[in-house]
Amino acid sequence: MFTISVCMIVKDEEKSISNCLECVKEFADEIIVVDTGSKDNTKKIVKQYTDKVFDFEWIDDFAKARNYSFSFAKCDYIMWLDADDIILKDDIDKIKNLKQKNCDADIFMFNYVYSYEKDFTPNFCYFRERLLRRESNFKWKSPIHESIDLVGKIEKVDIKIYHNKLKENPPERNLKIFRKMQKENYEFDTRQLFYFARELFYNSYIDEAIEKFKNVLKRKDIWIENKIEAYLNLSKCYRINGDNINALKTLFDSFVFAEIRAEILCEIASIFKSQNKIKDAIFWYENALKLKPNLTSGGFINLECYEFIPYVELSCLYFCSDFVIAKDYHEKAKELKPNHQIILNNDKFFNKK
Repeated sequence: MFTISVCMIVKDEEKSISNCLECVKEFADEIIVVDTGSKDNTKKIVKQYTDKVFDFEWIDDFAKARNYSFSFAKCDYIMWLDADDIILKDDIDKIKNLKQKNCDADIFMFNYVYSYEKDFTPNFCYFRERLLRRESNFKWKSPIHESIDLVGKIEKVDIKIYHNKLKENPPERNLKIFRKMQKENYEFDTRQLFYFARELFYNSYIDEAIEKFKNVLKRKDIWIENKIEAYLNLSKCYRINGDNINALKTLFDSFVFAEIRAEILCEIASIFKSQNKIKDAIFWYENALKLKPNLTSGGFINLECYEFIPYVELSCLYFCSDFVIAKDYHEKAKELKPNHQIILNNDKFFNKK
């Protein structure tokens, strides 16, 4: 049996913080909230759940803020959450059951569901370090996209944390921190360089992102999951620049370094579809359907690429040439997400036909 300190860093989260803490109060033995400069009612709401509320002057460093929150923890394990995270009842019960066991793990990995349907069916998820043995004295590192070194005994458990984002972060917030690090001659490790490239891509600095991704892929110590995503994002950068040859070449290069992923195959198919190469697009979407997601890899998994997206795309690609096959793929997609807007729209076409 063990106890849990839940540690959070927050700022201007009055719209979401109560949703999170209503979940947390069901299993936490201690709730610690560090505020980094809220101007709204965040702290007032938090104080309804805990008296352990502390201030931290924001210095563009998420790791230092999280380490500060950890410094107040007294329980056996420390669990970190963001203010817009929620936990469903079944998963709260699983956490309660986990607490009753005699555990010797240093780190428990939970599944972080970053995108999901209205019924909470996951679309995009990945495992993250979530529950950390306090005596192991884990420290966060990196000012942005902070992480914990995964050392000691690590156990992955079937518990989900849902990211329930209710507000958008300021544009280029993360990129500005990377720019500041760059200006201060910060020595980027491979993981940080990967996330720097990704932020450039997300903020449409495409040429600069291409160079950063290419540098990342030259590094021998890159984690395989980040390497796969780097290939995928680099291909998307080339595609934005109208360079479909390098976009495809980059995706095919990824086959050399890791097992084939449906995310890669769907992107290849999408490029061929944009070129009106229907047979090629069909080939790659149908092959995507043959793959199963590796839910224990720790990487970013877009579950829609393994069934829903190929079904929808194939139903469209076959619509004019083979109505029976098209309808079959549509029905398979509909079975997965009957109320999805794409399904509702496509239903109209199939009904007219």
